Amino acid sequence: MATVYPFRALRPRPDDAPRIAAVPYDVVTTEEARAQADDNPLSFLRVSRPELELPPGTDPYSDAVYERGVLNFERLKKTALVVEDQPSVYFYRLRSDGHEQTGLAACYSLDEYDRGIIKKHERTRRDKEDDRTRHMLALGAQTGPVFLVYRASEVIDENAARVTAEKPLFDFNAPDGVRHTVWIVGRELAEKLVVAFGRIPILYIADGHHRAASAARARDDIRHRRITRTSLGDQADYTTFLAVAFPHDQVKILPYNRIVRDLGRTVDDFLKTVRERFEVTAGSSTPATRGEIAMYLGGRWHMLRPRVRANDGDPIAALDVSVLQHHLLEPALKIVDIRTDKRVDFVGGGRGTGELERLVDSGNAAVAFSLHPVSIDDLMTVSDAGAIMPPKSTWFEPKLRDGLLIHLI
Repeated sequence: MATVYPFRALRPRPDDAPRIAAVPYDVVTTEEARAQADDNPLSFLRVSRPELELPPGTDPYSDAVYERGVLNFERLKKTALVVEDQPSVYFYRLRSDGHEQTGLAACYSLDEYDRGIIKKHERTRRDKEDDRTRHMLALGAQTGPVFLVYRASEVIDENAARVTAEKPLFDFNAPDGVRHTVWIVGRELAEKLVVAFGRIPILYIADGHHRAASAARARDDIRHRRITRTSLGDQADYTTFLAVAFPHDQVKILPYNRIVRDLGRTVDDFLKTVRERFEVTAGSSTPATRGEIAMYLGGRWHMLRPRVRANDGDPIAALDVSVLQHHLLEPALKIVDIRTDKRVDFVGGGRGTGELERLVDSGNAAVAFSLHPVSIDDLMTVSDAGAIMPPKSTWFEPKLRDGLLIHLI
């Protein structure tokens, strides 16, 4: 069962929500965060990425960064944020380019995360966990939601339709064109939703693996040090984590593309090596189907199809990211671990294939690969098998915003 906990959210006053809401901390560089927060003292990036206020070159993991984050958070709490009077759950809708998805924002069980009722499909990096764990403990809050997915339920869909026909709490267009709309759910209906989610057997982490892992570590730290936390009169304490759960048939996955900074040989020699492993034809920047990989090399797009067919019975080996890794990056470029090899980098599908062309044409990369997106069925199949996808396999778009709903722990 999936346990849902209504919580007393710390949230913006409605008029301030558009200025406070910020992109997730991990989708922008420090320079991009600095540009987005410029001339906006309320931007939540000043809490989630506080190094933007410090001199360039500041170590993002230094004491000064976390201290500045706490200072900025306390200022927002005094001037622009309020604590909900009663424990509540919320429906959160994202709209972008004709796409729409509506999820339930609430707190979810870290015990169920530990037991695999909330499943993951990615490994996390210890240094990133360290950062967000320290951030949560310093602020005493989880400030950005994990993105969960569940197999769609008619009962939950019907309740969502009922609530979203009413007046929202927040409704605004973000600078990137995504419309964010949030409704607070009344107590009686919230209780029905808790029961409805109790019939959902499995939740899947789509995006936010590091946030979930860090919430679990923060819980363990609080227990170990026996830190006293002030109760807000709800059950959503430090043993739960903030998330928005969406039905699987509404979410949109974009590819997570790759660039490689050097080939270690000429373009012609590399292309010859590629032809030994793939059928290579002139092509477009976007693969039309699974099993195709678009490669930008020497100012041209090529379409690659592996000469050796992937094992469809293996949910990991069948992924195009795996085919690229095991048939090309590793044997031809000696890139064994893409998590640590500095020659490879990743470009989220939201940036488009034009960004891949720009990186190669500017000399910042030698070759780029555009992939067909992983499906939500792939993600659930891998998670159900207890397997782990290759790093940077999925890019979910549109993104939830930080700072709209905050869970005080």
